[in-house]
Parts: sequence; structure tokens; C-alpha cells
Amino acid sequence: MNYLIIALQCIVSFSLLNVWLIQNKKPTQWRGGNATTIIEEFQEYGLPKWMCYFVGTLKVLLAIGLFVAIWVPQLQRPFALGLGALLVGSILMHLKIKDPLKKSLPAFLFLMMCLVIAYF
Repeated sequence: MNYLIIALQCIVSFSLLNVWLIQNKKPTQWRGGNATTIIEEFQEYGLPKWMCYFVGTLKVLLAIGLFVAIWVPQLQRPFALGLGALLVGSILMHLKIKDPLKKSLPAFLFLMMCLVIAYF
């Protein structure tokens, strides 16, 4: 089970870092509304630009923390639950603008992974 949790920590951490640090200015099929960048996505949700930077900073720090938690296990639950809370927010934003459920799928899958990390 330990190796499964470590694998999930790596998947969640690297995926979120990829989204926020590498793919942030590229269009994907998962972006909310008709957005092509993360900043446009937050605008689609009716959120201010500063909120994008705030949420992005939190997600990057929590993703790094979740990776570090491989070696410092007591950090595992708080970082996984922190990311989980932000992922619930992502899902709610997709629902707010009536996106197809498909667009919430990555956030939902990462939320489920975070819950497994936090509680197993």
C-alpha cells in the first residue's frame, strides 16, 4: 500500500505542477468555459486575476509539499487535504458556469487521489 500512496503523491504533485507551471498558457479540453489559459479560466468563473495567482501559488506550494511528504509522512494528510479543498473549489467553479461534467473529471480524479493519500 505504501508504494501505491507514493505513486499517487507523485502523480498528483507532478500533474498539478505541470498544469500550473508548464501548461498554464496552453489550451486544453479541461479548461472552464471557452478559456485557453488559466487566467482566462478564472475570468470565465467570474473571479479576479489576483485570485488566479493566489490559488496557483497555493496549489504549487501544496503540490511541492505533497511530494516532500514522501520523506516526511506527517505532512502527507495536511497537504493532501489542502489540495483536496482546492480541488473541490475547482469542481464547484465548473458547476457554477455549467460546464459539461467532463471538464470536472481531472479535478474529481485528483480529489479522489488526495483522499486516498490522506486516509490510507
